[in-house]
Order: sequence, then C-alpha cells, then structure tokens
Amino acid sequence: MKNVLQLSVLFFCCALSNLCAGQHTFTTCSAAFLRNKMIVNEYTTKGKCSVATNATGKLTVNIVELSPGESKVTTRLPFTVAIRDKNTKTLTMYSTQSCKQLPVQNVLSRCRKGDHIVLITTDNQYALPHNEILVR
Repeated sequence: MKNVLQLSVLFFCCALSNLCAGQHTFTTCSAAFLRNKMIVNEYTTKGKCSVATNATGKLTVNIVELSPGESKVTTRLPFTVAIRDKNTKTLTMYSTQSCKQLPVQNVLSRCRKGDHIVLITTDNQYALPHNEILVR
C-alpha cells in the first residue's frame, strides 16, 4: 500500500511539472513595424513608439530575433488594434478582426494628436513590450 501511495504522489508531481513547463507565455519577442522599419526607437525598457498624424504605409507586428549586431525579422503575427483617447484614456477597438497588416493611415483617420494606437497580439506566446504608439 505504501508503494502505491508513493507511486501516486510521484505520478501527480510529474504531471504537475509537465503542466507548468508546458506554459510558455511571452517567450518570443515581437515588435511593431511601419513600412518594414521598427517603430520603437530602442528595444529596451526605455524605448518609445510614435508616429506622425500623416504617416502612411503598412502597420505590422513581427517576430524579431534580437542580437547586439542586428535585429532579424522573421514572421508576421496576427494582431488587433485599439485606440486610447488622450483625454479620457478610454480604449476603443478599431476593429474586432485580427489582421497581419493594416494601412496605418486608416487607423490614424480615427485618431487625434496625443492618442495612442494600442496593438494587441492574439497569442500570449508573443511578448510585445512596445505596444502603445503615440500619435504626434
């Protein structure tokens, strides 16, 4: 009976450790791009994102492989967009549909200076630390 109890506890611990190890949240770096150029001025905790009200081009979110010498873009990711109002800080969904690219001028047509474009990834595997873009 003692062996059965020990085996049961061992099995439970193994199952629990597999469940915990299987959760890979925010393990892949991603960044926002406009016209194939990273929007954030530096990919650090101090990095800032902004776009002019008259900016044009395709807005995308891509997986990035970062190294001291270069940043390599690999895969485009699906994302959704919300707009944070400058005055009230209220978030409004731009679209309920996710997309892999979007004409930024379409989003900017619903923004004013001081608003933020908020990019939301559709999978928690992807870290997108610079997800708010100031409209200047």
